[in-house]
Amino acid sequence: MSLTVGILLFPDVEVLDFAGPYEVFSVASRVAIKVLGFDSPPFRVVTIAEGHEPLAARHGLRIAPDHGFMDAPATDILIVPGGIVTEPMSNLSTLAWLKRESARATLTASVCTGAFILGSIGILDGLKAITHWEDIDEMRRMFPKIAVVEGLPYVDEGAVVTSAGISAGISMSLHLVERMIGPQLAQLTARQMQYDWSPA
Repeated sequence: MSLTVGILLFPDVEVLDFAGPYEVFSVASRVAIKVLGFDSPPFRVVTIAEGHEPLAARHGLRIAPDHGFMDAPATDILIVPGGIVTEPMSNLSTLAWLKRESARATLTASVCTGAFILGSIGILDGLKAITHWEDIDEMRRMFPKIAVVEGLPYVDEGAVVTSAGISAGISMSLHLVERMIGPQLAQLTARQMQYDWSPA
């Protein structure tokens, strides 16, 4: 049975923040079947936004979400990317959906400034977390209940995982493949992507 990976989209989302994890989990599923002989893909990846309308990611890339909040499937792994996060942090519909979905997902993860969005719904309070190096000081000021760390690609706190900036989301996603399925699939996925990765 496939694990559903839901990736949040919003206006001005950072392209690699969502595309990196999308690629990791999609390639992992392909490798699992082709190389390891899985009967079914271990991951099903979907993108989710407030509505179904196409939106503009950062730098103008147009993207169309697979689902809106009203018809989105339940997620096992919920990925919250970063970018310019002003819109999602002030969008009550987005924050309410995230709060509900993170409560029922097995695991919630953020990439880059996506940690600010998770901070806004309180699920990082009392935990260690990380974001883009450029935004460390601001996150500490905005969210004093979060133990913001630096100098790591990602921080795994069990049900919540945060990663540093942009490409660090790829490392975090490979870690999640390792954690959810196993190290062999994670290593083969990294090799297929020609990405220099080793378990932390």
